[in-house]
Amino acid sequence: MNRRSIGLMGLASMVAATLSACGFRLRQPYDYAFKTIAVLPSPGAGVALELRRSFGQGVQALASGSDPSKAEVVLQVLEERRVKVVVGTTAAGQVREFQLRIHLKFQLRTAQGKDLIPVTEISQQRDSSFTESAVLAKDAEEAMLYRDMQTDLVQQLLRRLAAVKSL
Repeated sequence: MNRRSIGLMGLASMVAATLSACGFRLRQPYDYAFKTIAVLPSPGAGVALELRRSFGQGVQALASGSDPSKAEVVLQVLEERRVKVVVGTTAAGQVREFQLRIHLKFQLRTAQGKDLIPVTEISQQRDSSFTESAVLAKDAEEAMLYRDMQTDLVQQLLRRLAAVKSL
């Protein structure tokens, strides 16, 4: 081995030691207190569909149309609302900036009806500029921002479900 290789190995080991000392570790799969979940409504809106696909190997999300009483817990998506608000205009009154929002209202209960997470609302928002000369590109950007917010909401929801420790 040459001197440079030894130096790089030393640097790599110092970085690894520093990261492990600060508590850094890769994201682990969530640990849930349940093995089966029904996500209602079936088939549901975008968040419900993505959530069904997001559970790891430890949890089985019942298929759309299945009897929810067969699941240990039932996640009910009460409302998923997408809002587009004008937040900036030019002096001529033309739109210059939008704010995109998704509001999600849900609750988690056991199949017997015991509330594990009462009715809760979480939301995401993103700002988006607007140019009349690039309407198609801005429509594609808006769709991408909504997908990104939806994914963030699903991740927040998965963390909240993992925080439930007893049924």
